[in-house]
Amino acid sequence: MPGQNPLKVYVQVTAVFGEDGRLIPQSLIWEDGTRYIIDKVLDCKPAAAMRSGGQGERFTIRVQGKDRYLFFERSTEVSGANLGRWFVERKIA
Repeated sequence: MPGQNPLKVYVQVTAVFGEDGRLIPQSLIWEDGTRYIIDKVLDCKPAAAMRSGGQGERFTIRVQGKDRYLFFERSTEVSGANLGRWFVERKIA
């Protein structure tokens, strides 16, 4: 598709809001349909996706013993139910 970034993989994420309002990802579903449980959220901070572009919250997560980045890209819409989208940067061989 035109305008689609091959390095960005948008994923379905199950997340909860903590009592303090923090957004906490619990699991993600990869493009092949595999569901991965997030063992631990190690860090969350505003950051750019250096390889694929885009900006938002960058979560450092641990999945199956490996540390990865999961990004939450906020929607530019001021109102409505669409808060944003989750993505992972595709690894390059």
